[in-house]
Amino acid sequence: VGGLGSAAFDSEGVATRARDIVREGILQGYVLDSYSARRLGMQTTANAGGVHNLCIDTDDLDFAAMLARMDRGLLVTEMMGMGTNIVTGDYSRGAAGFWVENGEIQYPVEEITVAGNLREIFKRIDAIGNDIDPRSSISTGSILISEMAIAGE
Repeated sequence: VGGLGSAAFDSEGVATRARDIVREGILQGYVLDSYSARRLGMQTTANAGGVHNLCIDTDDLDFAAMLARMDRGLLVTEMMGMGTNIVTGDYSRGAAGFWVENGEIQYPVEEITVAGNLREIFKRIDAIGNDIDPRSSISTGSILISEMAIAGE
């Protein structure tokens, strides 16, 4: 792919290759090193050490259009902590960002918590913006989620 995470081999020396993990909303394969693959009775996907260049297709919306589509809600700019249960998908993490009204940033917010389940959040993805940050091995734009639980003052 030629991205920042490009590698000919994973951490176990297995040759990497381009592949789809999800296509048209349907899981095509997992992210497995040799240990997890063996435990599941599957083949390694050359992901020892993690993903290399994870590219998420975007919608044709710039950041301003994403805010306009949101209209009212929370723009999360920072997540804190490691509150994700990888078995159940439940999560609860600290967050900070900005409150949005009428599609415009109004004021900063901090010391809030976002919580829920990853499966439910994936179902609630409404749009993925085209504002990709090229400085990462994970290539995605802003993600608009239709609803999620938030707590704080």
